[in-house]
Amino acid sequence: MNSTHTSNSAPLVVIEDKQYEGYDRPYSKELTLCIIYDRENRQVLLGMKQRGLGQGKWNGFGGKLEAGETVEQAAVREVQEECGLTVKEEELVKVAHLTFAFTSSPTVLHTHVFLLPSYSPTLHGIPVPSAEMVPRWFREDKIPYEEMWTDDRYWWPRVFGGEKLRGRFLFEDDQVGVRESEIRVITEEQELY
Repeated sequence: MNSTHTSNSAPLVVIEDKQYEGYDRPYSKELTLCIIYDRENRQVLLGMKQRGLGQGKWNGFGGKLEAGETVEQAAVREVQEECGLTVKEEELVKVAHLTFAFTSSPTVLHTHVFLLPSYSPTLHGIPVPSAEMVPRWFREDKIPYEEMWTDDRYWWPRVFGGEKLRGRFLFEDDQVGVRESEIRVITEEQELY
C-alpha cells in the first residue's frame, strides 16, 4: 500500500486493485448524490440528514435508484424530494463515481456523484425542508467537514477544483473511521459509469 497526500488533508491509503477485490460484497446498491453549488455566491447547499444511514450528518442530496430509472433521473427526483428544488438532467455534471463499504456489511454502495454547477433561485426554486433533509447554505470556505462523512473532506474540494474522480472507501462500522481508501483523477468520461 502507498500513502498519498492531498492538500489540506490527512494521508490517504491507496489500495491496489488486486488488494481491493477482498472487499467484494454479495450485495450492491446504486445510489446518487447531488451537490448543489451557487457559483455566483460561492455557496454550497447541504442537507442535515434526519433519518437512516448518515443521520445527523450534513450531506448532498441523493439516494437509491427506483426501478427503471437512470442515475440522472434518480438524482433529479431525489433533489426534488429532499429539498424541493427543480433541476433538469442536462444541468447536472457527473463528477465522481465512489464506492463505499462498511467492515461488517454485506453491501457495497456505488454512488454516482453529480454537481449542479450554477444554482439559481429563479430557475431551481428555494430549498425547503423535507422529512429526510433540512437544507442550509454554507460558504464554500466554511463547509462543515467535521459534521459530514469522513471521506468528504478528501474529495469535495477536488470536485470544486474541477477534477473528476473515482474513489473507494472502506468505513469502520462506527461510520466515522476510514480503514482504507483510494481516490484517483480520471480523464475518460466512461470511467464515471
